[in-house]
Amino acid sequence: MVNLVGGRAASAIMGLFMLAVSASASAQNTPLGASANPAAAYVQPAVATTNAVATVSGAVMQAQPAQSVTLQLTPSIAKEASWLFKAGWPLYALVDKFATNAPLDQETNCLATAVYFEARGESLEGQLAVARVVMNRASSGRYATDWCGVVKQPAQFSFVRHGEFPSVDTNCDAWKKAEAVAELAAANIVPSVGPDVLWYHADYVAPSWRRSLQEVEQIGAHIFYRA
Repeated sequence: MVNLVGGRAASAIMGLFMLAVSASASAQNTPLGASANPAAAYVQPAVATTNAVATVSGAVMQAQPAQSVTLQLTPSIAKEASWLFKAGWPLYALVDKFATNAPLDQETNCLATAVYFEARGESLEGQLAVARVVMNRASSGRYATDWCGVVKQPAQFSFVRHGEFPSVDTNCDAWKKAEAVAELAAANIVPSVGPDVLWYHADYVAPSWRRSLQEVEQIGAHIFYRA
């Protein structure tokens, strides 16, 4: 019995000795600076993927909260406004939605400037009609072929001085609404005056050129004409 236990103890001691020698040899074969843990050799720095998710508001957010970013994208006003108008949104609701003071391209900015200086005191329908007159003129072949050219044409719009616009308070509500009206007009979403309506004037003046034209309708303080 003692001999059996002694033999087993000797075997155990010998096994531990061999295991220690093996571990020492393995450690000596590990390259300098590397982990002695074999699994560590396969651990690499994680590279986060950036799966973008678009929200209803037009924002784009990264899927991983730790590396989230928000990008404000300009939505397609033509597509969104068309859908909302067909769903029953009135003009004032559309203007409120898109009155964001977002940067406009040069042509739409000229259109908004005309709306602002010519009709900011008018109803939104009146402002939209002024925008449509500018657009109609550009398409008529009688005036400049672009909106800025129409607005800056000499002796056409009284607020223009030597081809230059006055400064605009871009932080006021009137400008934000003018921008939204111009964008909606450009998208051709809300019906307004017809494409042949090229002239208007305030109802407190009586220009002689009106006699050769056909009056279409009066919206607020402006009377609109076609040839």
